[in-house]
Amino acid sequence: QVQLVESGGGSVKAGGSLKLSCAESGTFFNRDTMDWYRQAPGKQRELVAFIFNGGNTYYAESVKGRFTISRDSDKNITYLQMNSLKPEDTGVYYCHTLAGTPRKSHYWGQGTQVTVSS
Repeated sequence: QVQLVESGGGSVKAGGSLKLSCAESGTFFNRDTMDWYRQAPGKQRELVAFIFNGGNTYYAESVKGRFTISRDSDKNITYLQMNSLKPEDTGVYYCHTLAGTPRKSHYWGQGTQVTVSS
């Protein structure tokens, strides 16, 4: 059974850094990207960043220049390095991928809490 497990969340002051990890177990077939989403209290879940299999990346405007997504293919771990954190970055961060054959399914991790205080 395939699953995603996040780790690395915590509480930091504004301006601080955290590095999230998303470890994969099992094999995700027919996958194009690994994604990070976040959900702030009372808000909808939003896409933060994703990385294609080939290494190209995308970032939401709100995190561009501060966050970096990367993937270690040997370890099957996707990272999200978060620098210059702001209180508005507070939320639960989720790892996600869309994979499977012949039909794709959504796979989500359990989430990891990030709290940034001013």
